[in-house]
Amino acid sequence: MAHLGPVLGGSVAACSLIAALFFLKFWRRTGDRFFLLFSAAFMVDAGSRFLLATVAVSDTTEPMYYVPRLVTFGLILTAIIQKNAGRNAQDPRNSD
Repeated sequence: MAHLGPVLGGSVAACSLIAALFFLKFWRRTGDRFFLLFSAAFMVDAGSRFLLATVAVSDTTEPMYYVPRLVTFGLILTAIIQKNAGRNAQDPRNSD
């Protein structure tokens, strides 16, 4: 992403931050952990994209910038798995 320029990188970071704030708002309304995990994921994404837009990335340090993306996708996957696990436990069709 460093080749796209700092303006575009900052724009993507701002959009991720906006998404994080929307999910945080939904979490405050519902108390559902799903929205909290999505908000945290987008906050991590916003921070990492802001860092990529502002720091000169060399070839030797570039792999470390993918760790926040791994955390982001891990949080999203965790949120989805927890949401579906809770739904399956409450579904009366699953009782034998």
